[in-house]
Amino acid sequence: MTLLESVPNVSEGRDPVVIGSIALALRGRGRVLDIHSDADHHRSVFTVVADADDLVHSLLNGIARAAELIDLRRHDGIHPRIGAADVVPIVPIENGQMELAQEVALALGRRVGTELGLPVFLYGESGGGKRPAFFRQGGPAELQRRIDAGDVKPSFGPSLLDSRAGGVLIGARPLLIAFNIDLATGTLDDANAIAAAVRESGGGMRGVQALGLLLPASGRVQVSLNVIDVAAAPLVDVVDRVRDLAASRGVEVGPSELVGLLPEAAVAPAAALGLAGLPDDRVLERRL
Repeated sequence: MTLLESVPNVSEGRDPVVIGSIALALRGRGRVLDIHSDADHHRSVFTVVADADDLVHSLLNGIARAAELIDLRRHDGIHPRIGAADVVPIVPIENGQMELAQEVALALGRRVGTELGLPVFLYGESGGGKRPAFFRQGGPAELQRRIDAGDVKPSFGPSLLDSRAGGVLIGARPLLIAFNIDLATGTLDDANAIAAAVRESGGGMRGVQALGLLLPASGRVQVSLNVIDVAAAPLVDVVDRVRDLAASRGVEVGPSELVGLLPEAAVAPAAALGLAGLPDDRVLERRL
């Protein structure tokens, strides 16, 4: 059996009943390895594995349940989003699986557009290298304006975002690491400056995306990271770089947070990553 991974991100991080219902839908023919929910981001990240056919079935059910239960018009999380089921990546676990992942992404996109009537936007390897930020900038209202102007076109489904559920970003992409680092001191300006210096688009580390965020419920300030090229930017080096940038501003770094599971290639001593621990069940290959 050839397993693929998906890490659907849904725009609900507070209601355990809704989160549990989406997880149940994803478990229909998939195996849910991890659920990471964050109230400030108002977002949950599910790690799902299955073979190609079962993965399409499970993800379609999960997207349908998210669209049914989540109303973006009432959403106030700090994480950028364009949909209730905001982004649904299809991820190869082993070398040589990217073509299969692309086939699964296209099959899922067609069914979401046809059966659920939601606009689908392809990204990553499936969408000419476009990243989610390309679609998310300005939020759903701005995305609809760009669609109406002819600047952006859904790959599947209607050209009108659903008033409650928005649209869905679907695409094949390599494994990535989602990782947050709290600042024990400093301000949102410090977090923004550190994020700008560490991310690739700002001239920082290749394969790193970063945002500075203020978490309103707790008052924590955070550098939120996506390491999209695990080989080019080892996680331990990214953490060291954030620490160095913080120190240069006289800012102390707090604990780190792993979102989802960590690929084996990125494993390092927990202390070096700022984690309290790194048990086997947080490492993808060890869970499998």
